Amino acid sequence: MLDHPDEIHPLFYGAPRTIAFKKLRKRIVRQTREAMDQYGMIEPGTKWLVCLSGGKDSYTLLAVLHELKWRGLLPVELLACNLDQGQPGFPATILPEFLDKMGVPHRIEYKDTYSIVMDKIPQGRTFCALCSRLRRGNLYRIAREEGCSAVVLGHHRDDMLETFFMNLFHGGRLATMPPKLLNEEGDLFVYRPLAHVAEEDCERFTAAMNYPIIPCDLCGSQDGLQRQQVKAILDGWERNSPGRRQIMFRALSNAQPSHLLDPTLFDFAGLMRDPENLT
Repeated sequence: MLDHPDEIHPLFYGAPRTIAFKKLRKRIVRQTREAMDQYGMIEPGTKWLVCLSGGKDSYTLLAVLHELKWRGLLPVELLACNLDQGQPGFPATILPEFLDKMGVPHRIEYKDTYSIVMDKIPQGRTFCALCSRLRRGNLYRIAREEGCSAVVLGHHRDDMLETFFMNLFHGGRLATMPPKLLNEEGDLFVYRPLAHVAEEDCERFTAAMNYPIIPCDLCGSQDGLQRQQVKAILDGWERNSPGRRQIMFRALSNAQPSHLLDPTLFDFAGLMRDPENLT
């Protein structure tokens, strides 16, 4: 990849010139392109609402999508969007100033869902489900107002693995975050282009770029969340067997319905012996 200021998007100005960073950047871009191609995300001429929370994952998403568009490899219009949910102490000026400086088209929307979550969720219960539902509804509304075909989220490989095990341990089903989803109304796609990208790579990338990270105090302030527990389990497995996460992730795209137990996916009742081979 080129590093001359005239040959990169402003989001990459000041990028480290080390070989290690260039390899990291190239890997993230390659894996993002692979996911978009594999799951059929690109519709030339459409417009994407790129959701920006201010965390490491959404910054990585924003940078890599603009990198691909800058190279002429992503023929869609990109609109960054931050939904300010009214959390006390949220630094509301950081993202607008950053996006203005980088020349990134954006929309900042204020909607106080924080008060709703705090009012509806009993003390000691997790906020994530309701918070996510309210956030998603507002993002769909904004996408429609802006003429977007898709809402684009920064969930990465590890998010998908954690969700799979949360569903397995607590939900009694085999499911995770899909890389491409059509909403219930059928008018918007939800894309997760970082589906193949490791969380560790997002952390390393944003740290190297020194992007202004904004923590989510609402979720991060709660101890013992199911996702944190699952993450700790996966971290332990990875320490004991490096590469375990990637192997498990590959399994999500290598399902064998005939070797599971769901009769809606495989016709066990209709499975018959071959009469020609009967003795």
